[in-house]
Amino acid sequence: MPRLARTIDGRAMLGDESGFVPLSAAVPSLTTVMDALPLAAEGNLPTLGEVPAKPIPSEQLSFAAPLDTPGKLWGIGLNYADHASDLREERPTEPASFMKPATTVTGPGGPIRLPPEEVSDRVTAEAELAVVVGQTCSDLDDVDEVDDVVAGYVPVIDMTAEDILERNPRFLTRAKSFDSFLVFGPWMTTTDDVGPLEELSVSTVVNHEAAAENRIRNMMTSPRELVRFHSTVMTLEPGDVISTGTPGAKQIRPGDDVRAEVEGVGTAQADVVR
Repeated sequence: MPRLARTIDGRAMLGDESGFVPLSAAVPSLTTVMDALPLAAEGNLPTLGEVPAKPIPSEQLSFAAPLDTPGKLWGIGLNYADHASDLREERPTEPASFMKPATTVTGPGGPIRLPPEEVSDRVTAEAELAVVVGQTCSDLDDVDEVDDVVAGYVPVIDMTAEDILERNPRFLTRAKSFDSFLVFGPWMTTTDDVGPLEELSVSTVVNHEAAAENRIRNMMTSPRELVRFHSTVMTLEPGDVISTGTPGAKQIRPGDDVRAEVEGVGTAQADVVR
């Protein structure tokens, strides 16, 4: 089933496990990944078997973030009970939402650029599953309606300047908003390809060691419910992204290799520099 990606030279690509072809070779009217999101939500993207072009293996391509200009970027705090316990935080009774600016987004490989030490000397990385909206929607009544508006899923790495946040919880937006503090990619996997999410795992991996891991079934608010809930707050549009929370964070330093491994969806990787 299809994946959507974008190369570092800006080409929109359609692919699967065998490789990728230019999106326009599959659907000539589509020139960007954003154009393809409504079709992905409808389940109407062609498969590579229907495309005459020969797939290019993914290892021969260099990928950028799948969305050139993402829309609203939502993050969810403390969505795993275990993570809330680790932080000695009280479990929220509804989604603990925050927003990040589009300038935080960087593509596969990063790098994640840490702020100067005098600004923050304790940044953590968090693996997450992100949901990409494919159809405009608002005030969804039921989670069953969510399946008609979600285009797919992306692995992301979210960063937090923890020392800034600890000074005052009102500093959350600043602590989350440094450039490169949201790593996307390498591609968006469509919902048909992923299937049911509940048994899939999300892992924060630093220097090839798992720092935290949990299964999506242990989220306090499921990905589908997060979409429904936020549609009651504001109109959601194609290209909006909801990052669904992390099983746990790990402090990162220059030279580290960070990965968000999302079973069935993919792995986002980035190097850390200052």
